[in-house]
Amino acid sequence: MSHATVSDASTTSIKLPPGPKWPKFLQGVAYAASRTWTVERMMRRYGDVVTMTLPVFGPAVVVADPQLAKQLFSANTDDVGNIQPNLSRVLGSGSVFALDRAEHRRRRKLLTPPFHGKSIKNYERIFEEETLREAETWPSGTEFETLEPMMRITLNAILRAVFGADGERLDELREIIPPWVTLGSKLAVLPAPSRDLGRFSPWSKLADYRRQYDAVIDRLVEDVRADPDFDSRDDVLALMLRSTYEDGSAMSQRDIADELLTLLAAGHETTASTLAWAFERISRHPDVLAKLEAEAATEDNEYRQATILETQRSRTVIDFAGRHVYSPTFELGEWVIPKGYSVTVAINQMQHRAQDFPDPDRFDPQRFVGNRPPLAFIPFGGGTRRCVGAVFANVEMDVVLRTVLRHFAIEPTTAPDEKPHSRGVAYTPKSGGRAVLRRRATPLSVSSS
Repeated sequence: MSHATVSDASTTSIKLPPGPKWPKFLQGVAYAASRTWTVERMMRRYGDVVTMTLPVFGPAVVVADPQLAKQLFSANTDDVGNIQPNLSRVLGSGSVFALDRAEHRRRRKLLTPPFHGKSIKNYERIFEEETLREAETWPSGTEFETLEPMMRITLNAILRAVFGADGERLDELREIIPPWVTLGSKLAVLPAPSRDLGRFSPWSKLADYRRQYDAVIDRLVEDVRADPDFDSRDDVLALMLRSTYEDGSAMSQRDIADELLTLLAAGHETTASTLAWAFERISRHPDVLAKLEAEAATEDNEYRQATILETQRSRTVIDFAGRHVYSPTFELGEWVIPKGYSVTVAINQMQHRAQDFPDPDRFDPQRFVGNRPPLAFIPFGGGTRRCVGAVFANVEMDVVLRTVLRHFAIEPTTAPDEKPHSRGVAYTPKSGGRAVLRRRATPLSVSSS
């Protein structure tokens, strides 16, 4: 689409950014084949704001300007709301991803307490225990893929945080969730079929996983409600079952099931992917590794946190966040976007802006030491829809990395960088974040800094 200005009934002229004149079908195929490559190519040609036609979302304005992203994220939710369609197609209509406006605000208010403050402190022991449990089977001195072990650590951690238990019922969820997340992640970026494709279709398979999951959740909810210590339990499920909205109403069991599925899916794949990228990155940067090892022998974590932030910046796991225009027109900077359009923020492109991150292709945690991240840094999205589990994820990544650094020596490598691989929604290292770790004879002893 070329630069356009059209008159609207509301007397505000529609003014769309420039964009490719390719047929819509070709734009969709290119974007589906490689979102990152297509958006980079478009922005090199047309600038930081581009009009495109995207698969699933249709006509859209794609933004990589931090000021415009801030304006979008802080806009009135009556004007721009939840992107359509969204992950509720996979996670269920009771998921926070499905909700908008007042309903979304009410749900977030219920979900926030378990993922902040004192609750997070309680989870740190779980993060360390799960890392040490998984690490018992790691080969010492032999290269292996870190992605799958990180998936298991983060899934077990979120399962324990959500259900406050570690029994056979959770074993069933350990069987169901990983293949469900893998399949759901792929289907989430594809258009939903307009008719039933039969019991052998991937959508039917997803529905089968959902039925199995619902049966397990129903039993778990019964167990939790019957617990004599129900009123004092601090796991997420118990908190949800006890919580009420301001009008005194409670979440339905179906909504709770959808929300728990959202936490389990969103709460482990993206965190595990970032951790795998962290091993891929630090094993290729001996200077970074040396600083991390020195810090791991102390109670400090400033450089480790900076390394996590730089990993999130340089190897973007979720590459876009979006909104849907509900008002007749929506003004975004100099542009006027009509109702029905999506506006997506190209997170990867924004986090590689040389204006905000000098030499953006260089892996340099030092850029985050003592500095507040710039507006262009948004690995968890922004505004009212920013990831509710952001603090949980960052503490988890910090504890997992600290635990590994104290118990293993990571061997530097001169191997080529691993390319990003799309799992559907998330981007992971193509070879699984391969690394060589050697078990320390004695773990690093901790001294105060």
